Amino acid sequence: MHDMKEEELIWRASMKPKVREYPFRRTPKVAFMFLAKRDLPMAPLWELFFRGHQGLFSIYVHSQPSYNATVPPDSVFYGRRIPSKEVAWGEFSMIEAERRLLANALLDVSNQRFVLLSEACIPLFNFKTIYNYLMESTTSFVESYDLLGPVGRGRYDSHMMPYVTLEDWRKGAQWFEMDRELAVEVIADRIYYSVFKKYCKPACYSDEHYLPTMITKKFPTKNANRTLTWVDWSRGGPHPLKFIRTDISPDMLYRMRTGKQCLYNGNPTNVCYLFARKFTVNALDRLLRFAPMVMHF
Repeated sequence: MHDMKEEELIWRASMKPKVREYPFRRTPKVAFMFLAKRDLPMAPLWELFFRGHQGLFSIYVHSQPSYNATVPPDSVFYGRRIPSKEVAWGEFSMIEAERRLLANALLDVSNQRFVLLSEACIPLFNFKTIYNYLMESTTSFVESYDLLGPVGRGRYDSHMMPYVTLEDWRKGAQWFEMDRELAVEVIADRIYYSVFKKYCKPACYSDEHYLPTMITKKFPTKNANRTLTWVDWSRGGPHPLKFIRTDISPDMLYRMRTGKQCLYNGNPTNVCYLFARKFTVNALDRLLRFAPMVMHF
C-alpha cells in the first residue's frame, strides 16, 4: 500500500535506469497481477502453485473498492491488494485498472515479467515451468490480429486518425504477459492512451484493442502476437465458456496444456498456454485433486 496519487504513481512507474547493470544483488521475479471483481475463488489452487517459491514472485490484486473482505495473514494474497477504483465491464476503466496494476508492480525493480490474470484463471503448469518459460522468453505475449467485420475493424473510429488508422487497428485477448521494458513503455504512453479513452467507447471495447493496436504499431518486434491464457470461445457471444465441476478432467487439462502448436523464441512448441479461464468456484475441488497429477505442483 502507498498514499501516492495516481498521477504520481504513473510518473514513478515510468522511470527506467540508463545504466543497465544493477549495482546490487537481486533475483528476477514474475509479477502476478489479478484483476478481480471481488474475491479470488481459485486462491487455494494458487496457494498450492506458489508454495515453496517465495522470492521469485510478487502478487498484486485489484478488486472493486466496495469489496472489503479480509484475507488470512498466512495467505500469499495477504496485504497484496493495491489502491483500486471502480471498474465496469467493457468500459475504459478496465484499461485504467490494468495500468494501475502494472504501475504498482513496476515499483519493485526486481519484477521482470508481468502477467495479467482474472479471478477465474488457473495455472496450467507448476511454478518452475512457468517461471522459466517467461524468464527465458525473448518476446512479450500480447495477442494481436487484424479482424474484418463488426467486432473487428467495425469498431474502429476514424476520429483516431492520424495516430491510429484503420490499417493499424488490431484486436486481441485482454490477458497479456510482458517484460519490464515493454511494461514501462505501456505506462509511459500518453498519445494512444488518450486517443482510446476519448474514442473507443462501447461497443468498442478498449481492453480488446488498445494494447494490441498500440504495441503492434510501436513495438512489433517485441511481441509474439499471442496470448498465454487458454479460453473456449466455441459457443460464441461476448463471453467465453465457463467451466463447472463436471467439466474438469485430466484429459481436459492436458488438452489445454499441449493441444496446440505455436512458436516460442522462434522454435515450434506445443506449450502455448500457461494459464486458462474461466473456471467457477465449484470446479475448485476437482482442480485441487488433479493438480498434483497433471500440473506436478
